[in-house]
Amino acid sequence: MQKLERLQSAVPLLLEWYRVSKRTLPWRGTHDFYRIWVSEIMLQQTRVEAVKDYYLRFLQKFPTVEALASADEGEVLKAWEGLGYYSRARNLHKAAKLIREHGFPKTYEGIRALPGVGDYTAGAIASIAYELPCPAVDGNVLRILTRLLADDTNIDLSGAKEQFAVLLKQVYPKEAGEFCQALMELGALVCTPSGPPQCLVCPWRELCLARLNGEVDRYPVRAPKRARKIEEHTVLVLRYQGEYALQKREKKGLLAGLWQFPFAEGEAETYGSVLECKSAVHIFTHVEWHMTGFLIEAKEKFPQYTWETAAEIAEKYALPSAFKAFKGWLT
Repeated sequence: MQKLERLQSAVPLLLEWYRVSKRTLPWRGTHDFYRIWVSEIMLQQTRVEAVKDYYLRFLQKFPTVEALASADEGEVLKAWEGLGYYSRARNLHKAAKLIREHGFPKTYEGIRALPGVGDYTAGAIASIAYELPCPAVDGNVLRILTRLLADDTNIDLSGAKEQFAVLLKQVYPKEAGEFCQALMELGALVCTPSGPPQCLVCPWRELCLARLNGEVDRYPVRAPKRARKIEEHTVLVLRYQGEYALQKREKKGLLAGLWQFPFAEGEAETYGSVLECKSAVHIFTHVEWHMTGFLIEAKEKFPQYTWETAAEIAEKYALPSAFKAFKGWLT
């Protein structure tokens, strides 16, 4: 059986399984572009379970694209607080302003041109919102397809996603949105990224060459992972007469332009009396921050910082989850 023939045989089996086994998720069962677009941006590099509550709160605060476009960037970032990868929120806000002016894009190319939208996200939105046969190929889809086809393509190489997108497009059914979501669901529930795949309940168990050959663990073929760079940082939670110091990060690099507690080098004691100290680690995709944090009763209200009460910080400022370990000092 050739690749294309095997994949064609797999399509109806997957759709039948999906209709019975799919999860109930707040962004499913709709063709509303706005709701689908928000969910797909939130789901970029973020687990479904982490997104659910954020998605519902975000739509409650910004129920329409007009509401999102009219909001202040600080409001949008605050609603995104803790979800990470804040450039997604900024791009969502920029795109909302474009959509308010020009309307929702109706084609894959138009969707792809929105800020923050890549090939995968454009394919997912186009297929789910408009039933267009536009494949959305990410790591999950590459994993299940390389196992189904026993394909030795190195999925980390440039062009791997495009190669499988071309193959998928040839078998897309008229239920394009369902098929797109079914591929995602199979990778999330059965042929998972960690732990052994649940082959006995897989709709492709009689078609999957990796299972039939006893080589499931061989796929997908990947390049060796690079070790994360480790950076040491000092975080100062400076308190002065009930207010706490904040500073904005540079407009480039990690957490660009977001608020944080002051980063410092040298002796923390020079800022005032050290009350508490703790360590924390935050892991980004390619970097680990190893942080030592100090709660300090500041000896003065240093003018280089913005000073706010704990209540004001909670209401107005989006502090990244990297600093979660130190937010408990705000009282």
